[in-house]
This record gives sequence, structure tokens and C-alpha cells, in this order.
Amino acid sequence: MLPMHTDIVDLRQFYHSELGRMAEQSVSSALASIWARLPEERLLGLGYAVPYLERFRADTERTFAFMPAGQGAVNWPVADLSSTALVFDEELPLPDASIDRVLMVHSLEFAESPRETMKEIWRVLAPGGRLIIVVPNRRGVWAQMEHTPFGSGRPYSRGQLTALLRETNFTPGATTEALFFPPSKRKLALRLRHGLERFGRSLWPVFSGVIIVEAQKRLYQGLPVAARASRRVFVPVLAPRGVPSTRSRATKAP
Repeated sequence: MLPMHTDIVDLRQFYHSELGRMAEQSVSSALASIWARLPEERLLGLGYAVPYLERFRADTERTFAFMPAGQGAVNWPVADLSSTALVFDEELPLPDASIDRVLMVHSLEFAESPRETMKEIWRVLAPGGRLIIVVPNRRGVWAQMEHTPFGSGRPYSRGQLTALLRETNFTPGATTEALFFPPSKRKLALRLRHGLERFGRSLWPVFSGVIIVEAQKRLYQGLPVAARASRRVFVPVLAPRGVPSTRSRATKAP
């Protein structure tokens, strides 16, 4: 049975709740330990990454928020020109090697074909491009509780995620974890969040709510390419024009 996307309305409602804000802070802190700043780079958020894109957007050359058709999309950023597109994750409306960084949140666990999705990410990443995947930990409590978005879709173990990355020509790098507090709406549990996060990171990292893995596009081994007709009839809202990547421009500079 294919995993079903969490609806955009439920995602927005979760991140506007107190539990959702606490979860966002935990995951954002973990992301900052891997990516501090992204000066003049092109960043793509795939899935529902908008709660985490704001911290990077001021530094990037351009930031996109691509949301799967099965999930639905919202306008983002709210007070600026829209950078949102409704897409199919196996057929992104981007030219080859046009993105420097990709952040996948609420994405891979819902992919119809995770390998095809990762191959498409490989295609749009520039040489040396980097990717961060945030997925529910199959051993964690959050993956077992359906009242949060992290309790939907297909959870992963660290070994499964590493194997998928290597199979699709990515080199796994830095890893971290987040969400060590229980997904409870009770005030007491939320007040204990900081202590549980601190102790969980050192005492029981294997039981974190999410696994966060960074990987780099690997160039020395080609991916097999087979022409295939699109199975889709959906037309994306946004179709960015093909332009040289920031990395390619830096390479050509004298």
C-alpha cells in the first residue's frame, strides 16, 4: 500500500499548535548544527519545508518551496512574491544542475517511489550540491503516534536511509537527531521539553523522533538513464527558467 500524503491543512494546523512550534524549534536547532548559513546559494525545500526555510532564506540567492500534488500547497512567503510550486517529486520543473541545496521535510516518507525521487533530486543538484533529509525514525515514539505529521508515511531507520542514499549516488555525511520529547499536548510534557532534548541527545539518540542526514551528490558514478513518458497530467504552478547555477558561475570566474 502506497503511503498517503498528510493534507496541507493538517500540516499548517500542526505547525500553528504549541506542540508543532516546539517540534519546529527542535528540528530547526538540529538543522542549524549542519547548515549554519547558505550565502548566495539556491535552496529548494521539498515536501512541507516552509517552517524551516525562513532561517535560511535571507542568505540564499533564491529559495523555492516545492510541495507535492498529493499534499497540496500554500502561498509562501506570506508577505512577499510567491516562491511556491505544486509539483510531482519524480518530475521537478527545474533544469539539470540548477540547485545548490535541497531540504526534504515531510517528503521522502510519502514518496511513491523513493528511489525515483532521489534520482530526480540528484538530477537537479549542481556538482557538489548537498541535501538534507528529515524523516521519522522507525524506532521513535513520534512515528507511532498519528496525531502529528511525523506519524504518517513510511518511517526509516538510519541504515535504510544510508542504503538509499548510496544506491542513488549520494555520499552520506553529517547526521543528527531531534524530537526526544514525547509528542504529547500536555503542559507538563511541553515544559520538560528542553531537559528531555538535552538528555535524549546523549543518552538515547537511537529513539529520537526524527533522523536528519546530510548527503552530497556523487559524480564519479553515473546513474542509468532511461527515457520514459510522463505518467502525469498535472501542470506545475511554477516553472523556473533554466539558468547557470551559482556554482558553475563561480567555476567560470577568472
